[in-house]
Amino acid sequence: MPKHEFDAYHDKYVKTVEDSIGFSGLDHSFFQISKTNKLADLVARHFGKDARPRLLDVGCGIGALHPYIASLFSSIHGVDISHSSIAEAKTANSAHDYKVYDGQHLPFSDNTFDMTLAVCVMHHVPPSEWENFLAEKARVVRPGGLVCLIEHNPLNPATRLSVARCPFDKDAVLLGAREMRRRLEAAQLASVFSEHFVFFPTHRSPLRQIERSLGWLPLGAQYLAVGEKA
Repeated sequence: MPKHEFDAYHDKYVKTVEDSIGFSGLDHSFFQISKTNKLADLVARHFGKDARPRLLDVGCGIGALHPYIASLFSSIHGVDISHSSIAEAKTANSAHDYKVYDGQHLPFSDNTFDMTLAVCVMHHVPPSEWENFLAEKARVVRPGGLVCLIEHNPLNPATRLSVARCPFDKDAVLLGAREMRRRLEAAQLASVFSEHFVFFPTHRSPLRQIERSLGWLPLGAQYLAVGEKA
């Protein structure tokens, strides 16, 4: 998707997403909370319950997720190719750091961050550039840090429908968890795994516990894939 098309949605991103998922009866915040819960579990499990790692969010858009996850990290840095989206992110989230980048080279030194994240971004990256995208995410993470991606699950029919209804997903090339794990391993990352989530339309505690045990089942609406930098 050309940069100007991302720019066109900077001021109506949430509404556009909610229009595409309206059939589900769920709003945008539900999915943000789902991602936050999954990231909280990951951070506590890998870095420790009281740790607050330094995060780079690649393809952060308007930073819509950042108010939800701010308490999980000591600092949040975001990059995106959309100038308008970064401008809005800076206005909405002044405590965090945002930069425009060229989509090819992350403007940070090697081993700068404890963790990199990309949320529903890689399906917009041309497949010919996936290798570089992951290599750059790994380059700026310190040894022992994590490269993390959250993506749509192409095996979930409701996800397929919401992607088909979303105008800025018209270029999406969805890749499943198995393929993502293969890509992370090819990027020389260790301890690669994936977990599916968003199985239930609620965050109530009993079902959240059940969802944690179902990560292996490729039916959740989204999945998290992670590799550790050696």
